[in-house]
Amino acid sequence: MNVLISSAGRRVSLLQSFKKEIKFLGLPSKVFAIDANPQFSSACQVADKYFRVERINSPNYIANLISICVENDVRLIIPTIDTELLLYAQNSNLFSSHGIDISISDISLIEKCRDKRLTHDLFTQLGIDIAASYEKENPVFPLFIKPYDGSCSIDTYKIEHHGMLTDYHYSNEKLMFLEYLDQKEHQEFTIDMYYDINSALKCIVPRERIEVRSGEVNKGITRKNFLTEFLFNRMRIFEGARGCITLQVFVNKKSNRVIGIEVNPRFGGGYPLTYASGANYTRWILKEYFTREPIEYFDQWADNLLMLRYDAEVLVHDFRS
Repeated sequence: MNVLISSAGRRVSLLQSFKKEIKFLGLPSKVFAIDANPQFSSACQVADKYFRVERINSPNYIANLISICVENDVRLIIPTIDTELLLYAQNSNLFSSHGIDISISDISLIEKCRDKRLTHDLFTQLGIDIAASYEKENPVFPLFIKPYDGSCSIDTYKIEHHGMLTDYHYSNEKLMFLEYLDQKEHQEFTIDMYYDINSALKCIVPRERIEVRSGEVNKGITRKNFLTEFLFNRMRIFEGARGCITLQVFVNKKSNRVIGIEVNPRFGGGYPLTYASGANYTRWILKEYFTREPIEYFDQWADNLLMLRYDAEVLVHDFRS
């Protein structure tokens, strides 16, 4: 009944939350981790055991991972990065045939989340506004450019006037030209939503993003505001969703207009704040997959809890590469 965190990288807080909740529940489980370079992964160094795996695009990736899980009694995998979600979802039945569960949403939902054009359609179907989209031949300034399959704020640009556009912006078919949402006029929120194995919503925690570093929240604060009711009314049942779903929206400070930006069907980088507020998604996942307990709706998390991140160290003694 062991748990495995994939692409563990720097996700020490997430890994430690599973260790803590396993101990609380009295489960005979350990937390393992995998990474392409585990010797240089801080999360792997604090795991009970780690394994090196090839890159996700390796043809042997799935077969090798199944072997690791079977040999080490891993019964639950927690994916952590966008690029691996679709592959895991496509092979979930294969893992299941070996007694291995994956906390992951359905293929159809992941496909919509990976392609920002389909994500815009999804928001529209949910009754949530989206940023206006412009034809490249007829842009409106200022505008925001991002790839339809991007993550971690890679290849994103604020374009203030026509002279800032380059041949690259026009020729790259992946780049979307979008309405620029001025942060002086908008507040940015990431909302951690928990869906049970039947895709029923069990918790909503809006986190105001105060400062972002490399696409991940560096300073944030929990906010009990109108977003909880707004999203509950639209997303009480979210077909195909399971586990932690991370929503990113902008809210106009004057009108409270909500503009949907992204949906990430995985734990987000700011989940440690949600966990610290009392919304214990980690424990709920363990209950659902290991003890088969139903999850009740929960809204008693701490409001106005501020998270200020800092750099810390994991020291490995007598390290030999």
